[in-house]
Amino acid sequence: MKVLISAYSCEPGKGSERGVGWNVAREVAKYHEVWVLTRPDESKEAIEAELSLNPIPNLHFVYLTLPFWKDSLRWGQSGAMQLHYYLWQIQAYLVGKKLHENIGFDVIHHVTFVRYACPSFLSFLPVPFVWGPVGGGESAPLPFWTDFNWKNKLYEVARLAWRSLGELDPFTRLTARRSAIAYATTEDTAKRVRKMGASCVQVDAAIGMFAEEFEQLAQYPPPDNSSVRFISIARLLHWKGLHLGLRAFAKAKLSDAEYWILGDGAEIDRLQDLALNLGIASQVKFWGLLPREEVLAKLGQCSVLVHPSLHDSGAGVCLEAMAAGRPVICLDLGGPAAQVTSETGFKVLADNPEQSVSGLCEAMIRLASDHNLRLQMGQSGQQRVRECYSWEVKGKQLAQIYEEIFAGKSLNHQSS
Repeated sequence: MKVLISAYSCEPGKGSERGVGWNVAREVAKYHEVWVLTRPDESKEAIEAELSLNPIPNLHFVYLTLPFWKDSLRWGQSGAMQLHYYLWQIQAYLVGKKLHENIGFDVIHHVTFVRYACPSFLSFLPVPFVWGPVGGGESAPLPFWTDFNWKNKLYEVARLAWRSLGELDPFTRLTARRSAIAYATTEDTAKRVRKMGASCVQVDAAIGMFAEEFEQLAQYPPPDNSSVRFISIARLLHWKGLHLGLRAFAKAKLSDAEYWILGDGAEIDRLQDLALNLGIASQVKFWGLLPREEVLAKLGQCSVLVHPSLHDSGAGVCLEAMAAGRPVICLDLGGPAAQVTSETGFKVLADNPEQSVSGLCEAMIRLASDHNLRLQMGQSGQQRVRECYSWEVKGKQLAQIYEEIFAGKSLNHQSS
């Protein structure tokens, strides 16, 4: 089959959006001939270098740059990037239409950005269209806004407003309706995509892991039965919920335990002050922003991942922790809640901050006091990543779904 992939963000060896774009394209190209529309800035050099070292005959890249806007990244502002992304989608349609006239695609798949509230104009071509996984339909529950300062509240309001405008865009609604299948990263997003008119919506994660990455993480030995060390790895932003993690750790009163926080961001000063005011500063270590190799090494030195995010669509760090055999404590929200099960960690209710802090605290105490439970959950987490989040498996499933869509078959696959 001939497949056209739209991947605004795409680069080998990266995480987040860029990794999703590259990994989907690479895996699908094992089964079908693939053309990828992407941007040249920051990615072309890396893509061409990777393909020169590891050629993939079935994988072809077409680089698109807006003629009047050469480099979106120079603008630096989120609003400018959103505008650039929207206009780039229009250009992708024009280029994709010409390619289709010459090549004759069997399926078109929009992969990145992983955002549901923006159209993919490629859906208007007379070719079966796969959308996503797309995310962004998750929201921080209103009771948690009491912990936000005015800037953080303004951010949340702007995010909701942008999302609502996107849903009202007739082109976004047409994208949903014209999708043969739409994948959503969470049930929150799936509900919103269904509301826009998509007839076939399934929940599936946008993220995954290669076998070699899994083996690298699985090599870390289980922590010994001495003191427990909790770890959070995230951008230090208000919606990552690390203030909840610190409050829960203080409430747990685990005098022999430590809490490591890796990352940097606007909330760093607030979090450090909070640790000091809670009387746990001597047990909390802020490591700042570290290279990926050091981040994984620090993860291997810890016992439990704490990830109390309030609206994550993905959260690859939860997969990494499970692959390393570490239990995960998260809120029962968004992507982390879809990844973590009762066998691999604790999902804490998120009705209000006080309840969540108490739930996080109880999970910390439980894991700190039960070495065997930590080992059991760690092993279950590794099994779940291996079975449900393998990029190799995802690529094979997508290849099969393309064939079924092209053949006009009904889609009833179960998502992970």
